[in-house]
Order: sequence, then C-alpha cells, then structure tokens
Amino acid sequence: MVNDDGTKIISWGTPESAAMLANVKRAMAITAKLNRLTFNDVDEIRALFSELIGKKVDENFLLLPPFYTLGGDEIRVGRNVSVNQNCTFYDVGGLDIADDVMIGPNVSIITTGHPLEPSQRRKVTIGKPIVIERNVWIATGAIIIGGVTIGKNSVVAAGSVVTKDVPPNALIGGNPARVIRLVGEVEHPAEAMSENSN
Repeated sequence: MVNDDGTKIISWGTPESAAMLANVKRAMAITAKLNRLTFNDVDEIRALFSELIGKKVDENFLLLPPFYTLGGDEIRVGRNVSVNQNCTFYDVGGLDIADDVMIGPNVSIITTGHPLEPSQRRKVTIGKPIVIERNVWIATGAIIIGGVTIGKNSVVAAGSVVTKDVPPNALIGGNPARVIRLVGEVEHPAEAMSENSN
C-alpha cells in the first residue's frame, strides 16, 4: 500500500512482502558480484549497477565497491554521480539521486523503518522516499533517514544524521542535522534559515 505522501506500508505475509524478499535475494546476488570487482573494473561495475537498478547509468557514473542495498530497483540515478566505498542504500521507499551528486564513504541512505509500537515492529516495513537534488555532496559517514529531500547544492557534513528536509545551498551537520550556514548562491536566504532553525 502507498499513502498520499509516497510512504509504502508493507505487511509481512502478503504478496508485497514476498516480492520484497525476492528482490532482496536478487540484489544480494548482484552486489556479491559487484563487490568482488576493483577500481580497474569500472565498466563491469557500471553494467552490474545498471542491472541492479534496472536502468543504464551514464559513462561518468562512478561507484567504488563494496556497496550494499536492500533491493536496488527503487534507486534512480542521474548523470555524473559518484558513490564512494562501503555505502548502503535501503531503497524500498524510493531513492532519487539527481545529477552531479557526490556521496562519500560509509554513507547510509535508509528509506525503510518499522513502527514504534512493539507488537507491530516485526509485522510491517515502512518505506519513505528520499530525494537528493542536483550537485549535493554527502560527506563521510552521514546517515539519511527516509522521508527527506536534500536541496540542490547542499553539503551534508561528515557523521551527520539527516531526519528533516534540507534547504538548497545549505551546509548541515550534527545529530539531528541542522543548518550551519548557507553556501553558494541563495535565492531566499532568510526563508531557508527560518525553515530549519528549530
């Protein structure tokens, strides 16, 4: 089931959960092959990643293995994207990565979670979409939680935990991540700061 806000609710024991598990097995088989490759195998890495997401990536796509994902088929990648070593993308909720995005090592982008209610935790998977807009840099060890959009040209500082939307042209950091300052050209700097000041 998909809600109006794009949130997916997958109950265990349903055809949707069976399809999700089958996709996890498929993704694990592809990433096992991908993770045996080296920096010199860029064409094969691109081919396997394209198979994983179901769409051909451009010739400037760069991924340094190892790489981990829950399914892969809900990942959409723009042009000139780079993904450094040891990244994890749990994409059940949908993951859109725009052009010119740089993702540092050990970054986790997690669209999925479970209900807080203890009796429901093992019965339901919740997927919330993540959108990473053009020219974003996500630095080492950052964690992006489902349901957020990271605005264009923004920088997520190393080790940050992003739980809320990020305005364009912002440097954010901390846990939970907050706007530290603005970077680049900003159309409405007062609005960007006030939206993320609390």
